[in-house]
Amino acid sequence: MNVAVLGSGNGGCALAFDFSQHGHQVRLFDFPEFVTNIQAIREQRGIHSTGDLNGFAPIHYSGHDIAEAMKDVHLVFLVGPAYSTEPLAVACAPYLKSGQVVIVCPSSCGGSLEFVLSAGLNSGTHEVIVAETSTLPYAVRVDQPGRIKVYLRLRGGVQLAALPARQTETVIERIRDVFPFVTPAANVLQTSLQNGNPVIHPAVTLLNAAIIEHTSGDFLFYEEGVTPAVGRLMQAVDQERIALGKALGFNVIPDPELGCRQGYMEIPSYDTGFSTAPGFKGIKAQNSLDHRYFREDVGYGLVFMKHLGDQLGVDVPNISSLIRIISTIMGRDYLSEAPRTLKRYGLADHTAEELIAALN
Repeated sequence: MNVAVLGSGNGGCALAFDFSQHGHQVRLFDFPEFVTNIQAIREQRGIHSTGDLNGFAPIHYSGHDIAEAMKDVHLVFLVGPAYSTEPLAVACAPYLKSGQVVIVCPSSCGGSLEFVLSAGLNSGTHEVIVAETSTLPYAVRVDQPGRIKVYLRLRGGVQLAALPARQTETVIERIRDVFPFVTPAANVLQTSLQNGNPVIHPAVTLLNAAIIEHTSGDFLFYEEGVTPAVGRLMQAVDQERIALGKALGFNVIPDPELGCRQGYMEIPSYDTGFSTAPGFKGIKAQNSLDHRYFREDVGYGLVFMKHLGDQLGVDVPNISSLIRIISTIMGRDYLSEAPRTLKRYGLADHTAEELIAALN
């Protein structure tokens, strides 16, 4: 199968490597401002990996020509932070063809909704199936250009939903040879809420803000950054996320339980579960507070949840407090920026039942 991977960061490189190792022909694209990995992979004609994925995988194309990257592909992955979905959707839209499957990996809250809107698919001119995953299937870092270290390839705990949900099983079958552990979600709101990053990253980053600024992130994010107090904050946010899922009629798996299913963790707790997790071992903190752990997981994730709570009548005081405090220390107003809300996708004022019907 011909596969296009749009995004050459940590996750994009891991996914390109994995699909290539499974015998698929992979084309890797990124915008010209992200040249480092693209150039290294083009020169060495593939990606080197160590850790849970090991070896060398050939990459058929690595470059900045979106037309070439999308040529004759059957499956398209958008892999990157939430703020990359819109520009990648706009770039690839002219080259989408009937029968293709597009997967936003991960959703990062409403990723498939954003793709459909930004790619102009609401007109129905393309018979393209759009889906999203609840999380990235890897814990991975690029350790030098064209080389990745995969701390963990997930063993389970990855959900997928298509938009509309009736296409979900079709998409899962398309990727089953590489991801046999992926399970269907009820709809794209479940995959959006099941992403644990907004539960974890803002809480750990905020309560370690002074250390990050003082050391430029020279400490272990999970092993040293997660203490009982940090765990209590994560748990409070998680309980509000779970309440949002309950209001929509599905169960959101608590993050420590999910981490055990995925293979990250051995203890289902919010403090020692994270600080002793084999899948998080050795991962350093970010070198600045101006990082996707705030930009994405607050500006997109927590804000999305806050607006969803307002719409469904679910109180989310800890999520609201995190947004307010982090906005203060970062000198911006994440809540008013709100790049992703249900209103943007024409779903404002829907009841829970109406949302479910619209997404099915």
